[in-house]
Amino acid sequence: MTVSIPDLPLLTLSDDELALINVLRADMLRDRWSLQLRDAYFNGEQLVRDLGISIPPQLKGLHTVIGWPRVGIESLEERLDLEAFRWADGGDSSDLAEIVNANDLLDESSLAHLDALTYGREYLTIGSGDDDDAPPLISVESPLDMTLMWDARIRMGVAGLRECQTDGLVESGADERMLVLYLPDQTVTAVPTTSGGWEVIDRDVHGLGVVPIVRLANRQRTADRVGKSEITQDVMSITDAACRRLMGIEVAAEFFGAPQRYILGASESAFQDAEGNAKSAWETYIGRVLALERDEDGAVPTVGQFAAHDPSGQTKIIDLYARIMSAQFGLPPHMLGYTTDNPASADAIRSTEAKLVKRSERRIRRFGSRWEEAMRLALWVRDGEPPDKTRRIETVWRNPATPTVAAQADATVKLVQAGIIPADSDVALEMAGLTESQRQQVRADRIRARGSSVLDRLAALAPADTVPSAEVADGDVSVG
Repeated sequence: MTVSIPDLPLLTLSDDELALINVLRADMLRDRWSLQLRDAYFNGEQLVRDLGISIPPQLKGLHTVIGWPRVGIESLEERLDLEAFRWADGGDSSDLAEIVNANDLLDESSLAHLDALTYGREYLTIGSGDDDDAPPLISVESPLDMTLMWDARIRMGVAGLRECQTDGLVESGADERMLVLYLPDQTVTAVPTTSGGWEVIDRDVHGLGVVPIVRLANRQRTADRVGKSEITQDVMSITDAACRRLMGIEVAAEFFGAPQRYILGASESAFQDAEGNAKSAWETYIGRVLALERDEDGAVPTVGQFAAHDPSGQTKIIDLYARIMSAQFGLPPHMLGYTTDNPASADAIRSTEAKLVKRSERRIRRFGSRWEEAMRLALWVRDGEPPDKTRRIETVWRNPATPTVAAQADATVKLVQAGIIPADSDVALEMAGLTESQRQQVRADRIRARGSSVLDRLAALAPADTVPSAEVADGDVSVG
């Protein structure tokens, strides 16, 4: 009699898994300070270095903020609107829409793009749902809590690690950290024990053969596939310089906001109250010194005022910084507050947005391929087998440019009249500027109109008591 012993999942981490976790955690912690610095500049919480020259000790706590890094990143992210996923062959994409709606990806995508531009990268994790019939789970993870070991040759991740909170999975008083190790064949979840080790609380053996993580990387290079933030050293340097200039204006306002006056030849009694006590400097100033006595020689004291401080020189320097920053982000200068006496025309403003539009198109191409890969992994997790490689998934994005509605409609009509695209094509609807939901509504209206026209033709040919009924479904009209 042969007794077979089933394979039980390991309740502890293997030596290889422990070594891999140590390497990945070291990589994540090494980059965390740099990521948090970019986050501080985005939120306007960075500490500007004081040179110790023009700021008096009483104003050391003064903090000035210029939100140019946030404006630059949000201006780019606001043009990256993911609208839908569809099959490139025009097939029914309801299965893709189900995954998108279950994970609220159209809203979550804006968060992913914002973090990718701020930190230089963002991660998408794909896993099975809570129930067997639930759609796959696609989560957006911050690089502050996650890292990925990347193989540049195969352009894929070989291992990933996420560190998060346990949310009550361990007993009270224990360490609340939880590690999730992503491997090509399984996903391991472990929590620390009181003895300093790790206890495995879940092993999801998915057998995909690939790590279910997709990285949204910004500004990649061949020697740096991890990505770089839009908040570069140039941006941080100009931001600090502008903040110091604003701080200088604040200091000047404290010292020179009230015009400085001088009095020559006045007696001591002019600076005393009725009881003979010396007045403070502020009391003397606000009293305006309306009456002064002549001195013993009969001369009238000389009263004068120094020229007031003019902050226009400082503001011109800030305008210079704004122009430099607009070149760094590819933004029109007016988006950073720089204005001129002669406002630009609408055409001139759109022409200055050309670089911003091109940067948006590059991000759409890069991020779009990553979202398509994440969707293919989600279908793989759902079906248990990889999707057909011959069927390609497309991401649908809103036009990152800002053409007027009239210009879009005019261009579409000319292409239709020239016979380049059919009038009832989805391409025509997309070029006209309609959103994905609006295009779906137009398609549904066309199907209903097509069914109504068939009924009208049948009613004209047949007697009134023998008119067959018609059913319309998925663009086909069935008569019965």
